Amino acid sequence: MFDLDPKRIPKHVAIIMDGNGRWAKKHGLTRPQGHIEGVKRVGDVMDFSRETGIKVLTLFAFSTENWKRPQAEVEAIMKTMCMAINAQMPKLQKDNVRIRLCGQRDGVPEKVLNDLDAIMRKMEKNTGLIVNLAFNYGSRIEIVDAIKHIARDVVVGKLSQKNITEEIVGKYLYTKDLPDPDLLIRTSGELRISNFLLWQLSYAELYFTDVFWPDFTKAEFKKAILDYQKRERRFGKVSLQK
Repeated sequence: MFDLDPKRIPKHVAIIMDGNGRWAKKHGLTRPQGHIEGVKRVGDVMDFSRETGIKVLTLFAFSTENWKRPQAEVEAIMKTMCMAINAQMPKLQKDNVRIRLCGQRDGVPEKVLNDLDAIMRKMEKNTGLIVNLAFNYGSRIEIVDAIKHIARDVVVGKLSQKNITEEIVGKYLYTKDLPDPDLLIRTSGELRISNFLLWQLSYAELYFTDVFWPDFTKAEFKKAILDYQKRERRFGKVSLQK
């Protein structure tokens, strides 16, 4: 990692892990097999994040729209994710990793929720890398949920309408206790953010790669960070104002 600037490591990286199905087709495998291969990359990405000093890693694991996929594929994603996390539990504990969920619980099979809750309880005291799993997540629904909770608090007098600011809205989002992402990475060549962290990505740097997620190695992650470090983040200002 000697050629990365340690002073310009993004605190929060969000990743849309795309291309498992196309990778599987390319290799003559089924889509569920593609997801199994994709899960293997998550461990490498977590290791790289810890090694470079990234504090938060948000992974788009399953969207609210993904329920429309074939049932066998959905079940494979659920099963593979829980099995992979459990299998990696000793290493995750040793590495002081904390996993949390970001998304809706409604609609998720009870067994999957129970498994994920048990995993998170085991890791809740860890203080290292935060792995934020965007699971059953959709950004528009997140924003609607935030509006509903804000409206409820205004009605009961807990919040004054005149005091609603961007900062206040942020405190009603699923990511309320996390910094906004500095960098978004999307694999597989798609050039869109697919209803992912619409509010939080307002000032994030975007990095798109043609590499399918199962081929996204530490070396590919490093390319993304190097590209990020070449950019000038102005947040609406001009260079001389920085």
